[in-house]
Amino acid sequence: MFKPIPVAIGLRYLRAKRRNGFISFISLASVVGIALGVMILITTLSVMSGFQREIRDRLLQATAHATVMGAGEAMHDWPHATKIAMDDPRVAGAAPFIHVQAMLTGNADPQGALVTGILPGEEPKVSVIGDKMKAGKLDSLQPGEFHILLGQELAAWLRVGVGDSVVVTAGDFQGTPMGAMPKIKRFTVSGIFSVGHNDVDRNLALVHMGDLQRVLRMGEGVTGVRLKLHDMYQSWDVARDLALRLQGPYRISDWTSENANLYHSLKMEKTVMGILLSFIILMGAFSLVNSQVMLVTDKQADIAILRTLGLTPRGVMQVFMVQGVLIGVMGTVMGVIGGILLTINLEYILAAIEAVFKVTLLPPDVYYITGLPYELSGSEVVVIAAVALTMSFLATLYPAWRAARTQPAEALRYE
Repeated sequence: MFKPIPVAIGLRYLRAKRRNGFISFISLASVVGIALGVMILITTLSVMSGFQREIRDRLLQATAHATVMGAGEAMHDWPHATKIAMDDPRVAGAAPFIHVQAMLTGNADPQGALVTGILPGEEPKVSVIGDKMKAGKLDSLQPGEFHILLGQELAAWLRVGVGDSVVVTAGDFQGTPMGAMPKIKRFTVSGIFSVGHNDVDRNLALVHMGDLQRVLRMGEGVTGVRLKLHDMYQSWDVARDLALRLQGPYRISDWTSENANLYHSLKMEKTVMGILLSFIILMGAFSLVNSQVMLVTDKQADIAILRTLGLTPRGVMQVFMVQGVLIGVMGTVMGVIGGILLTINLEYILAAIEAVFKVTLLPPDVYYITGLPYELSGSEVVVIAAVALTMSFLATLYPAWRAARTQPAEALRYE
């Protein structure tokens, strides 16, 4: 098959046994360095993406994808809002809620928490807390009984269990003959839940919406309506559309804005880690520069002969660029295959390490997970491969340019 002369010579150099074994060793080190960098980068970013997904999913088990709330006042037309929301095909569920920051007092020091009023029959439409009960049931929240469900960590801090009493002190004050007094009510713990996310288990308490309305004297008003969507990434658009259809002063928020600091920090951590691990690929590229420079020096006589036979400086440059790029391609392909295989089998590898060394690398009581989550993204793999190939290409430019500047007479003077 016909090949351009520079490509044919470059391939021949790549396959040929080199007189200088050290050059071959440096070339092999370049391939291995690029492959290791690509493999480690793919595996690390996949695991970080898996942890991000795990944190997001656990958080959204107890919170809504989007919310529509009254602007500065209670929302009284929530049944109408819920009906309009359910008419939207993008909405999987809608339920009213009441939020209030309160101080909870049990058998230990008081603890601050977000007390949420819900309707037990509607709550499963927007959250899975009913499936995360460690003790008691979601249906135990009946109007007028003033029962409360606590997150597992919150119950531990308050040192209370099912059947114990918890005093809820709301932040709003009410006028009494004795002056302004906080709204205080005693609730009975009827259940404990755990969603596996510390912020939720530590800071969330659930009561029946009717009970919280009586404590806060809200009448039939609620804080707003929570929405669960088929596609969580449409949360902002769906909430905005619902607020516009209601034609009133409403505030909207979604899971990305409510947890903006958390997701920005996770994204920043992943970006920084990706940049740092890219230096491993860069080290492989520097090894490629060294091997190509040494190869150019070793092939001075060959370059001079090719020049005298009519090969242009551009052709000489292409010869060594072909060889360098092929080394980069081999390293990248090996790294991509190795990274995908390592990521897929990482959980089994960690299990083997734990079995051999008798250690627990991911304690379930610390990380709330029983395996190693990962999310292998095709787009990330493509970007990593593109970065590796770009670095390899750039690494060949200087040695190839240096080879193109070789003068035949100077190169053959001592041959």
